[in-house]
Amino acid sequence: MKLQKLFLSLENDINKLNANLQKIIGAKHPILYAAAKHLFTTGGKKIRPSIILIIAKITNEQNNIQAEHYRLAEITETIHTASLVHDDIIDDCDTRRGIETVHSTFNTKIAVLAGDFLFAKSSWYIANLNNLEVVKIISKVIIDFAEGEIRQGLTNFDTFITIEDYIEKSFYKTATLIACSCKATAILSKCDKDTQNDFYLYGKHLGLAFQIIDDILDITSKKDELGKPAYSDLKNGNLTAPLIFAVEENKQLYKFIEQEPNNTQDIEYIINMVKQTHGIEKAKDLAEEHIQVAIQIIQNKFKCQNAKLLILLGDYILDRFN
Repeated sequence: MKLQKLFLSLENDINKLNANLQKIIGAKHPILYAAAKHLFTTGGKKIRPSIILIIAKITNEQNNIQAEHYRLAEITETIHTASLVHDDIIDDCDTRRGIETVHSTFNTKIAVLAGDFLFAKSSWYIANLNNLEVVKIISKVIIDFAEGEIRQGLTNFDTFITIEDYIEKSFYKTATLIACSCKATAILSKCDKDTQNDFYLYGKHLGLAFQIIDDILDITSKKDELGKPAYSDLKNGNLTAPLIFAVEENKQLYKFIEQEPNNTQDIEYIINMVKQTHGIEKAKDLAEEHIQVAIQIIQNKFKCQNAKLLILLGDYILDRFN
């Protein structure tokens, strides 16, 4: 199922969110404004805010979305976008979603400031929700992002990284935002602690599966399909699930990866070796395990139509690989 069809019932809500994002980035300096606006005019799947809006409907007796939920969805997308700006600088990506990244269009200094600006803006809007519990949980996400990047940087080309290490790093870099946003949505809806925790775990496992599939696609897809350079994980020494499983199966990969390949020929040689192992298949199985946990959480407690959308989202994430 295509994402647009899956989220068809949210079309008006997403249009409203896109309009508000343009207002959120209002900046006095024209260069900073241009850099921030550049990010929000490149599309994006809007998966994170869509999940928030669906959970808002599930947890509201009138099946509607409160102003605070809309604002949380906007904050979440702003935080996500800010993290992409910094990721692109660290990974030296020239394109994102098929167009030039901020640091390629402007320069690295402007890109760093644009990312910082968006983090600061999101923090200000979080504070204005006037809910201390939500402030705490969403603020922790920004800390987790930094933790994830540092962990990744310290393990570049480390062939001894374990799947457990990878999952922990993936939580900090990706799943924490989805998990914490899901829980914050339930908090704003005044749900009980058990329900808050259910949505947190749903977001956590969905986020981990999303990251694993994304890492598989970095190996199996072409640049025009990804919207960013292919093989960027290996180029930057970031060992992901399919690479870790492949190294476990074919010990020869150790020496090739430890040589820190930086030219296209060497990287493609390693990628072909990875494809000859069961690394990609095992990584997909791992993603499916996390999807099944996420689906089970929703199926056990929620029976409404909007809950079915959360379940179908799990299918969509796995279908990205197929």
